[in-house]
Amino acid sequence: MKKLHILVIKSFIGPLILTFFFVIFVLLMQFLWKYIDDLIGKGLEIDVISEFLLYTSASLVPMAMPLAILLASLMSFGNLAENLELLAFKSSGISLIRIMAPVMVFSGLISVGAFFFANNVVPITNLKMRSLLFDIQQQRPELTIKPGVFDNTLEGYSIRIGDRDSRTNLLKDIWIYDHTDKQGNVSVTVADSGYMKMSADEKHLLLTLYNGRTYIELQKEKKEDRHIKSYPHRRDRFEHQEMIIEMTGFGLNRTDEKLFRNSYAMLNLNQLQHFEDSLSNEIDELYDKFHRTIHGTLAAKPKGILIDRAPGQPVRDTSNMEEEAQELQIARLHVDSAYAELNKLERRKALTQALNYARTNKSVTASNVGTEEFRIGRLRRYQNEIHRKFTYSLLCLIFFFIGAPLGAIIRKGGLGVPVIVSVLLFLVYYIISITGEKFARESLVIPFVGMWFSTFVTIPVSIWLTWKAANDSVIMNIETYFTWFSKMKLRARKRIRRS
Repeated sequence: MKKLHILVIKSFIGPLILTFFFVIFVLLMQFLWKYIDDLIGKGLEIDVISEFLLYTSASLVPMAMPLAILLASLMSFGNLAENLELLAFKSSGISLIRIMAPVMVFSGLISVGAFFFANNVVPITNLKMRSLLFDIQQQRPELTIKPGVFDNTLEGYSIRIGDRDSRTNLLKDIWIYDHTDKQGNVSVTVADSGYMKMSADEKHLLLTLYNGRTYIELQKEKKEDRHIKSYPHRRDRFEHQEMIIEMTGFGLNRTDEKLFRNSYAMLNLNQLQHFEDSLSNEIDELYDKFHRTIHGTLAAKPKGILIDRAPGQPVRDTSNMEEEAQELQIARLHVDSAYAELNKLERRKALTQALNYARTNKSVTASNVGTEEFRIGRLRRYQNEIHRKFTYSLLCLIFFFIGAPLGAIIRKGGLGVPVIVSVLLFLVYYIISITGEKFARESLVIPFVGMWFSTFVTIPVSIWLTWKAANDSVIMNIETYFTWFSKMKLRARKRIRRS
């Protein structure tokens, strides 16, 4: 049995490594395609790109590992079935469950390792990846000047070109305002044509100008005798001039990672539970404060505030108000009758006070509803992330119990049928998963149901497929359905002949 176990494990590990890196590559390309506009044209160095790809690949491991196990189990057991090795094992009296046992244990270990990886490593890689992505997004792009528009991308300069030749990149009608001295438009360079390019280290902009003039306004002077200001200037004419402008502000500035540390994707299980408790307490305090405010507005208002006390009415002693409040009894109040007893001035005052109270309560309610929705939305994200760490880890084991029986039933190895079946199964699971997560995020269902619904769907499927494969079912054999269709066709012809 040890040789059998070693054979099965060897046949599984090879496809697992291959499919894992294949899935990581596909998911990484999907991620880069999503943020391609933020990455291109930034002049990033190779070490920054390598660092970003490394962190991104590590953050995709929890999603890539279940799909890799599904594809690898389909390929390995499909190869064993296609080469009639499973048939030889079963003819020797070895059941499919015993054949799957070593890979089952191995997948269980991977599932446990995936949980610790998602809990301890992924938060760190997400933090570094997100902070680096933010820095790349904030990096200023390379200089691209559009004809007819003043471009202020370069710090201290304002550049305008009249036209650009798309074939030779020759610029025409060039205007350059130098604001580096921070004294306004005191230096202007005008050229008929020229070229513009970046230096090799991408730290300087090289300008080659032809047939132009430079106007420099000198420091203003005041003449003593006339008590007026004079503004002398210098004018230079050139046929060929080289300008070098430093590309300041175009480097990659690294942001402090602490700014992103409180995001739900950058926290481990203990930190997520801490934020969950804190947000739950904040929401409870918000409810209590809102109830106290509404109660104080509607029920705890002094009754004499609506109608002035009648002239000559004695002032009540407030020392016995608590004893009188205990003796009060609830009586039915007819609002229309009470309102009819008031005169016009009292009615106007009562309506004004009621409108003010209603508007105040509406404003307080709207403000508290917005705050409540924001905090509940954050709470649901933290709760969903807690369940995600368990669901993706358990999914590694569930997908093995789906892929291995399917491979034994389909009896096809390689990268053809297994890839198609794996992608379809994963798409179905992913659609159900994101639907449940969205319902949980919008508080349509509790987070446990929303995040575990896809798992509850796949577990019965895995048990059913394992039972079918253990009993040598032919549910996935296309020839079986062709045979069944042929039999039905013959029966239909016989009935037609009899009729």
